[in-house]
Amino acid sequence: MPDPFEHMGLPATPVDPDPVFAGRLRDRLAHAIDQPKGTAVPDLELQDRAAPGTTGATINPYLAVAGGESALEWYAEALGARLIGSPIVMPDGRIGHAELDIAGATLMLADENPAIGVEAPVPGRGAQVTIALSVADVDATLGRAVSAGADLERPAADYPYGRNAVLRDPFGHRWLISGPSLALGPRHGDIGYVSLWVPDVGKAATFFSDVLGWRYGPGSGPQGRQVGGLRLHHGMWGGVAHNTLFCCFAVDAVDEAVARVRDAGGTAEEPELEPYGLVSGCTDDQGVAFAVFEPPGGVAHGEPTLPNGALQGDLAYVTMEVSDSDRAREFYGSVLGWSFTPGRVEDGWQVAGVAPMVGISGGHDVATTVPMYRVDDVYEAVATVRDVGGSANDPEEYPYGITALCTDDQGTRFYLGQL
Repeated sequence: MPDPFEHMGLPATPVDPDPVFAGRLRDRLAHAIDQPKGTAVPDLELQDRAAPGTTGATINPYLAVAGGESALEWYAEALGARLIGSPIVMPDGRIGHAELDIAGATLMLADENPAIGVEAPVPGRGAQVTIALSVADVDATLGRAVSAGADLERPAADYPYGRNAVLRDPFGHRWLISGPSLALGPRHGDIGYVSLWVPDVGKAATFFSDVLGWRYGPGSGPQGRQVGGLRLHHGMWGGVAHNTLFCCFAVDAVDEAVARVRDAGGTAEEPELEPYGLVSGCTDDQGVAFAVFEPPGGVAHGEPTLPNGALQGDLAYVTMEVSDSDRAREFYGSVLGWSFTPGRVEDGWQVAGVAPMVGISGGHDVATTVPMYRVDDVYEAVATVRDVGGSANDPEEYPYGITALCTDDQGTRFYLGQL
């Protein structure tokens, strides 16, 4: 074995450095040169990245923000980001460089520095770049982001290639949040879409945002809103005299469903192709408006794939108040294949096996569909209803949870359920 002390005395012989290490070091040094005066180069941490041009090369977004410290906190809260190493903080307190791990991808950011041409997005202007983020649960991610202050530009929806939504974060950056579809979507007879019909959509949007934490994207017109971050597609529509919940039911074949509606004494428009499938606006034989639609990928089969009120603000139950429950059961049994079991109240009927759950209540002068929304704390939600101009009964306990009947500041009846 050679004597190590003899080797230490030999002249130094230059050797080629490891190319991967050299590439990483060169990348870091180039970045250090771009930093403002006063940044300590030893603070730049070497990361395990492949050198440019190798098969392991990656492209990472590098965001300029106004308020770097706040951005680090927001991305952690809303998108589950994890700080990689320690951020470089400049003498004036701004973030000179920081790296975040989001769902296994690296995001870099720094405070804007107009002196070197690096500026944050301007609020109200269009986005030049969209950041695509793949996640396991689009709706959960969207819900956190919107609750933390993101602006919803396009609510979550399922497409042949998966489920996605678009939001703008508080720092002006646009995100496409994508992931797997919600199981297989609605089955025949399930509710696939609902819209809360109200006189003033602006007032309703403010009220339900306060009570349920809803955030909105644009609807199909100025009277419309789309609620983001929920498990079921939910809209709002204004300019309607009678407050109610409009329901759109999934069917396996819309042409056949239209024929069944007409045969049962209702009316149905000719189906039209929309982004979410073939849809027909209908009324039943007692004058109640609804719609049927055929999803682009067809209906699902088997057990329900959409949960009843999985998240705060989700639709958990629907009560269809009708004049004649016998006629309603005959009509919807014929059109949608529904079957019924007696409910716990007089002239009340439970629809078997649909999602979200549906009940029919007979003997009402005016037909109204009344929703129940899930809340994490029904007592707190009831207090908020009263604080923002609505009314609410005291919560009552049942085997399935604690519920309270409420009315918003425009006379819209709804239930809150801590389930």
